[in-house]
Amino acid sequence: MIVPCIDIMGGKVVQLVQGREPALEGGSVDSMLTLFAGFPEIQVIDLDAAIGNGANNEMVEAISKRVTARVGGGVRSSKRAEELVACGAYRIIVGTSAFTNNGPNTALLRQLAEAVGAHRLVIALDSKDGYIVVRGWRESTSIRAVDIISELDVYCGGYLCTYVDKEGMMEGTDINWFSRLRASTTREITAAGGITTMADVRALSAMNIHCAVGMAMYTGRLNISELAEFNAGLAQSL
Repeated sequence: MIVPCIDIMGGKVVQLVQGREPALEGGSVDSMLTLFAGFPEIQVIDLDAAIGNGANNEMVEAISKRVTARVGGGVRSSKRAEELVACGAYRIIVGTSAFTNNGPNTALLRQLAEAVGAHRLVIALDSKDGYIVVRGWRESTSIRAVDIISELDVYCGGYLCTYVDKEGMMEGTDINWFSRLRASTTREITAAGGITTMADVRALSAMNIHCAVGMAMYTGRLNISELAEFNAGLAQSL
């Protein structure tokens, strides 16, 4: 499945390079939903909430009430997870708070799973130089995604695995890294970070890995109509 990405900051749709430098600004919510009308699910990340700079709940709700949306950003408690569900989110993405300095934050993950259901929880395993990064990808941990992913299966329905090294750079992604992750869990995996060509999309889809795509769609490097057609073909083959 191809999952278009909508990142929100300051009440606007944006795309950042490696989660830091603004690269471009998208259109209104209405224009984004029109642009992505051919896709059954959309990923929404509230970047302000992720870095603790407020939240964009009204925009999240405007999107989630109209399309099937997986939503993340600032999920540090079961209250926030329930808040996003109330906004209409279909699935909840948890990143930074899923980890401590020593490993997975199993106490919080258990609380989140109990609050919204493990099947609705998506754990973000965002990695740079091989190690999980947190706090808007600004801090590195000593944890490797491939080492702990199977331990987390009980708490979630799937994973959002971002190859931060190439996020927003449109230089391709690391297919081998995703292959190792795929071999380590039977849970759903959604790949992100550097997905730039149809060859990337086909290689990941062949491994039964979903593709979250942002920058390459916004800039036209990946043709939205071609992606929608490919996505429809995947759905028919199930």
